[in-house]
Amino acid sequence: MLDRRLHLHLVTWLGQWPAGPGWHVVGSPRRARPGWDGRLRPALAVSAGASTVLSVPPARVGEVRALAGLPAGRLLRALPAAVGHPGWTTHDGAFRWSLAPAPLPEAGDWTRPDDPGLPPWLHLFDRDVLVARDADGRYLAGVGIKRHDRYGHELAVGTVPAARGRGLARRLVAQAARRVLDEGAVPTYLHDAANRASARVAEAAGFPDRGWRAYGVYPD
Repeated sequence: MLDRRLHLHLVTWLGQWPAGPGWHVVGSPRRARPGWDGRLRPALAVSAGASTVLSVPPARVGEVRALAGLPAGRLLRALPAAVGHPGWTTHDGAFRWSLAPAPLPEAGDWTRPDDPGLPPWLHLFDRDVLVARDADGRYLAGVGIKRHDRYGHELAVGTVPAARGRGLARRLVAQAARRVLDEGAVPTYLHDAANRASARVAEAAGFPDRGWRAYGVYPD
C-alpha cells in the first residue's frame, strides 16, 4: 500500500494519482505557476509500472493528449513544444522515495542558504540547507530541500570534486531525509537515468529503486 504522504504529494504535485495503464494527461494550474525556485515546470510526469500521469497546464491538455498515441520517446521529444516551450528539453530520470533512511552518521550542520561560502545552487533555497565543511570551514558538500508541497520534499545534493568518494553525500541525504520525515512529509530523490553516482548515493542513503520514473520539461 502506498504511503499516505506520498499519495497526497503525487495528487497535489501532479493533479491526479493514481491512474490505469497507459499515459494519462491531466491539467493542473500548478504547471502554469512558478515552482519552488521561481521557475516554471510546464510538464511533469511520474510513471509507476505501466501507468504514467502527465501533468500540464490546463490550456495545453488538448494539444498534449494528441501526442498520447506516440511511442514514449517521440512523445517526450515533442512535449516541450506542446506545452509552449520548444527550446526546452524533457528530463528523464528515476523517482525514488524513502520511509526508512539509512542509519548513517550525521555529516553536516543546517545553515542559512545565503551564506556567502556556499555554492550558487544552494542560494536558490528559501530555508536552511545542510552543509558539510572541512576543518577550516570550507564547503565540501550540501543538501537542499525542494518543498514542492506539504506532503513531499525532494532532496538535492552536491559535492565538490575533491571531497567525492568519502561518503559525504549519502550521509547528508540520509540526515536530511530524517528531518523531512520528522516534519511530516516524505523525502523524495530524483536523478538523471544515466547518473550512476547519484543512483549509488540514493541506494546507500535508503532510497531504493522501485522502477518508478519521473519526466519534466523545465530549463536546465
